[in-house]
Amino acid sequence: MAEPEFNATGVRIERWLRSLTRAGQVVISDGRLVLLTSYGTEIDSAPLQAVQAHKPLFATRDRALATLNGHRYSLTLDTPELFLKALEAARPPHR
Repeated sequence: MAEPEFNATGVRIERWLRSLTRAGQVVISDGRLVLLTSYGTEIDSAPLQAVQAHKPLFATRDRALATLNGHRYSLTLDTPELFLKALEAARPPHR
């Protein structure tokens, strides 16, 4: 496996009002976004072209929203701006 383009640990990952992990991991590598629990178990993953992510308007500064495979996840990161920039940079160019 190649070196990840983005790797954040200690991420709180929630789906709706349910917390899936308080110390998870978000990895962008090999054209995929992967959400992992604190034990390394995969929560969800999708190709970058199928991922939608943004920073919500009325939320705390450390939050980002991502949609993978039709499921919406709330990610609490130290630097959500870096996550969003890494996601855009890792996506292949549109044709």
